[in-house]
Amino acid sequence: MTAREIAFDAALRVEKGAWAEEVLRGAVAGLDPRDADLAWELVLGPLRVQSQLDHLIGHYSGKTGKLDPEVRLALRLGIYQLRYLDRIPPHAAVSAAVDLVRRARKRSAMGFVNAVLRKVNRDPVPWPSPEVALAAPAWLLARWQAAFGAEKAAGIARAFLAPPAAPGQDPGAAAIVPLLGVEPGMSVLDLCAAPGNKTRQLVAAGGRVVAADRYGHRLRQVEAADRVVLDATTPLPFVKTFDRILVDAPCSGTGTLGRNPEIKWRITPADLDDLAARQRAILRHALGVLAPGGRLVYSTCSLQKEENEAVVAAVCPDRVLQAGYRLPGQQPGDGFWHAVIA
Repeated sequence: MTAREIAFDAALRVEKGAWAEEVLRGAVAGLDPRDADLAWELVLGPLRVQSQLDHLIGHYSGKTGKLDPEVRLALRLGIYQLRYLDRIPPHAAVSAAVDLVRRARKRSAMGFVNAVLRKVNRDPVPWPSPEVALAAPAWLLARWQAAFGAEKAAGIARAFLAPPAAPGQDPGAAAIVPLLGVEPGMSVLDLCAAPGNKTRQLVAAGGRVVAADRYGHRLRQVEAADRVVLDATTPLPFVKTFDRILVDAPCSGTGTLGRNPEIKWRITPADLDDLAARQRAILRHALGVLAPGGRLVYSTCSLQKEENEAVVAAVCPDRVLQAGYRLPGQQPGDGFWHAVIA
């Protein structure tokens, strides 16, 4: 299979609810590195600017009605190559998109796709709204504006239009563990440990780490002396208490939209309410096993107050030593929020 075919198949699976990173990791195995990079770019790039691409489809086609998913994805892929990438010859982008529609058994749309893509050029096209220009859902952009101001909200959205600067552990994620002040020999509970990047930091700091997570298959990836499968939304099974506890809570992930762009097209306000209820339960149970004089860090890779300030305010407002955000566009890396609690 070609890189474009792999990207197209992956994009269809993402459209149906799969996660791009999980799909692509297996799909590109064995590919030449350049082809693998192209496949990643052709899935994640269009997701980052999806609302722009959908506006451009209407602009060039004159159609505002619904399209079959396969046709819409082929057009997104073609327009992305033609307007957003420099290394793809236009004829290759057009012919490949037509071939993808044929391969998807949508032969009746081949002429339509060919005609639309042959109109595509790099002339400026005015965006109809800020949310299209910034490729962010209107409700999400409005909440960032309310929380951080219009300028910072726009900076966040613009930062998410580009891929992360480098692979590996994100600088925002790496900044969380030092807030615990782990010293050699301290007992440490990493309550939502998978996939284990922060666990490795805790072990490297000399902590006697217990790594816990709800999902056993994910916990197997975590390097720690003791691993416990548990659901932290229920009372914890520990008799002893811990000097330090990290609650890197499951969250919406709206601070990671550069690397996980499909999130912004899936998350809803109702999802935030459900997540916040789980987060409050996890934090309460974690505090129940914190040793006297100990320290807990609650963190998320979310930019939503419902998952951050509101959670801590509902559980332990008088125990916060410090709290704050890392905002994309202001600091390098993903967005995070933390609260240091004693």
